[in-house]
Amino acid sequence: MRILLVEDDDRIAKPLAEDLRHQHYVVDVAADGESGWHYTQTADYELILLDLMLPRLDGISLCQQLRRSGYSGFVLMLTAKDTLTDKVMGLDAGADDYVVKPFELDELAARIRALCRRPPQIQPSILKQGALQLDPIHHHAHYGETLLDLTPKEYILLEHLLQHPGQVFTRAMLLDRLWELDRASSEGTVKTHISNLRCKLKAAGGSDQLIETLYGVGYRLNPLLHS
Repeated sequence: MRILLVEDDDRIAKPLAEDLRHQHYVVDVAADGESGWHYTQTADYELILLDLMLPRLDGISLCQQLRRSGYSGFVLMLTAKDTLTDKVMGLDAGADDYVVKPFELDELAARIRALCRRPPQIQPSILKQGALQLDPIHHHAHYGETLLDLTPKEYILLEHLLQHPGQVFTRAMLLDRLWELDRASSEGTVKTHISNLRCKLKAAGGSDQLIETLYGVGYRLNPLLHS
């Protein structure tokens, strides 16, 4: 899942973004409302974490602008204002939920998981291809009975391939969809992560061709290997 965090307080944004990345989310960070709007025009986000009090464009106005533009993903408002009026304003602007600052990271993570279980983003509880299984709610993957020890980025790569069985992705496509916009990465980074993921699948008993390379085209989960 790709998340946009729009938060101007670096003391909140940095640890929150890193915690979410360790939970296998792709996270981009914007420090003001206008930058947040620009990010949404550049990438597709399933969830936006939106601070209420932002410079240049406040959270309420940005949320309204997003909904008017047709954004249908989830918006979770982060607010230091624990009043009924502010909560109602946020929800009426189009937010799906809110968390009052200061908050515990575990609580926010639970709110995110709860949002992900709502329509319209209902997804299978388990993603499967043959002996390969991934649980997107609890964030773990198995090959047969073996729990795969994956890095956050390896997990996100595997999840993306399982969500699009048989579909071919170029390195550029994977880089665009699964890497943060503000982090310097190259297509070689994608190649390295794919190679590491293959090694871990093979060590668990899978074929090293479970992730297939179509030379000159890209990568996909091999539709001919189901066990």
